[in-house]
Amino acid sequence: MPDPNPDALLFLQTRRSRPAKTLGLPVPDRNDLLVLLAAAARTPDHGKLEPWRFIVLERGAMARLAGVVQTRGAALGHTAEQIEKGRNQFDQGNLAVVVIEVQKSSEKIPPLEQTYSAGAVCLSLLNAALAAGWGANWLSGWPAHDRGFMRDGLALEDHERIAGIIHIGTETSHPPERPRPDIESITSWVSQ
Repeated sequence: MPDPNPDALLFLQTRRSRPAKTLGLPVPDRNDLLVLLAAAARTPDHGKLEPWRFIVLERGAMARLAGVVQTRGAALGHTAEQIEKGRNQFDQGNLAVVVIEVQKSSEKIPPLEQTYSAGAVCLSLLNAALAAGWGANWLSGWPAHDRGFMRDGLALEDHERIAGIIHIGTETSHPPERPRPDIESITSWVSQ
């Protein structure tokens, strides 16, 4: 017979990301953030490769990265609107954790499973922050997929890429509930 944890299940059934632009001060201090990072690292990791790492962006780094977005967006020929949208998460943010996927050579663990593990770390960090009472949001956007931004902004190596940018702060407004999937319409049952 399973030993249920109804509080944890209720949290997962009702969790709700907070829009990054609504996250204000204060933000977690380093000790609080280390607890959240440790929780995020308790994620499925076939082969114990740890195919991910963290970069914590404090306010000064966020301002610098907004400038990198501006430069990269212009170099890529993006519109002013696209550049502004890419900048906003850095211009408006106070703290974010960039989860970096680090592909590791393995005969047993295919690259895709390493990508899945990095994504699981993103969700685990998001949920850990929410469970700890912070507001949090997982963002990406075009800068997160641009090799130039990864290189110039975060000094990533060729075998690394951004899995997600998790913004964490104090919730300043409560977002309305949004429509959720119809589980019956997306679930198949196979008995043979």
